[in-house]
Amino acid sequence: MEVTNKRPTLLQAFIPIICLIILLTLNVLYFGEDTLSGSNQIALLFAATVAGVIAIRLKFNYSFILEQIVKSIGSAMPAILILLMIGSLAGTWLISGVVPVLIYYGLKIIHPSIFLFAAVIASSVVSLATGSAWSTIATIGVALLGIGQALGFPVGLVAGAIISGAYFGDKMSPLSDTTNLAPAMAGTDLFTHIRYMMITTIPSMTLTLIIFLVIGFANNFESSSNDVEAVLVQIEQNFYVTPLLLIVPVLLILVIVKKMPPLPAILFGSLLGAAFAVIFQPELISQIGGEYAYFKRTYMVVMQSMFGGISIVTDNAIVNELFSTNGMAGMLDTIWLILAAMVFGGVMDSAGLLKRISEAIIYWARSTGSLVASTVVTSIFFNITASDQYIAIVVPGRMFAKTYRERGLKPEVLSRTLEDGGTVTSVLVPWNTCGATQSRVLGISTFTYLPYCFFNIISPLMTILIAVLNYKIRRIDKTEDEIKE
Repeated sequence: MEVTNKRPTLLQAFIPIICLIILLTLNVLYFGEDTLSGSNQIALLFAATVAGVIAIRLKFNYSFILEQIVKSIGSAMPAILILLMIGSLAGTWLISGVVPVLIYYGLKIIHPSIFLFAAVIASSVVSLATGSAWSTIATIGVALLGIGQALGFPVGLVAGAIISGAYFGDKMSPLSDTTNLAPAMAGTDLFTHIRYMMITTIPSMTLTLIIFLVIGFANNFESSSNDVEAVLVQIEQNFYVTPLLLIVPVLLILVIVKKMPPLPAILFGSLLGAAFAVIFQPELISQIGGEYAYFKRTYMVVMQSMFGGISIVTDNAIVNELFSTNGMAGMLDTIWLILAAMVFGGVMDSAGLLKRISEAIIYWARSTGSLVASTVVTSIFFNITASDQYIAIVVPGRMFAKTYRERGLKPEVLSRTLEDGGTVTSVLVPWNTCGATQSRVLGISTFTYLPYCFFNIISPLMTILIAVLNYKIRRIDKTEDEIKE
């Protein structure tokens, strides 16, 4: 006898989300910034259990639910593998002196008052060239964070500047996977999509740069000059400082521009860092490795930097924070968080709970402005519930494509909205693959940098404002529509 699955009510669809919000709120209140260590993971698993009970009551088979969970986790595996490689890269780039040298020259060249502005620009350029916000933040972003700390800026503010620039470049680069995915889902071509995004993205970026400039010039940097000098002295004492170490990030950017996939590219950068450590930092390796024979201590230090913790202890607390890394092991809490988030997303999707909420949002959209706003809300909703930026583009793209066409809107209106709502907000969600990764890579909680990610906050608001004002909203010409049919 065939079992018919029941359609969930809107209340049933919202119950697991309400449960999750309550648990996450309690975690923030009681655990503070330590929520990544396990409490958020358990909250996601509890919420997934609630969703699973509802799914069973709706007559969904347990095997089917489990299959959807496995499928959801499978979609996150590339991100998890990249995350492990980023941990390895952070370790070898520390012991090779690559990150310290980037910080060293950055402190020498960049004036404090324009540092935040320069951090946005530098991150934008690298991300635009590579098409990857993740690679940008894991490499130049880590160095810029160190420079900002030495200059006395709050870490959240510096991270906000780095992330704003990195996601601008990722969003506008033809090499970016999300920039290719959004037009594919909407039914337009890549360069039409990029050109049309400029209408919302350029104003968003301009406002972001103005805000960071104002903050930079409003700060007093007299007290930070001693800290800067102390950092420079410690770098000179602990590392062999040479411009030749800059070859490593240059080569990594080059192979990414040449379209090497992210995973092997970051592995290449990690191994290159290890090689440069052996060549340029033998004294540091000897200091860390102790009295073992040359080959044994070199092998052990390089391996330790890739999988575990490395700390270079000095008399300066700021420098100690800059000169420490946890390698792949430091990423395990984040991977646990991603796995828990994927379980929650998989259960919610298996019972059609996410779809039920999305349908209600579409029904609310009447005007062009409200349709664009509902698309943005839906993308953010999937970033929060499905915990993956690709799902936040793919699912709303499929859901809204027909509605946009019926309203006479060209596909690039949808593709732009998907990027403005889905791509840039993913990093603002602590348990999203993007938010969890960047939080771990930069070593600060998502809620610490969230208020300062001005580009990521302004972008979805800008796309809604442009739609409400009906500014350059492209509509399908009737004759063009007839030709397509």
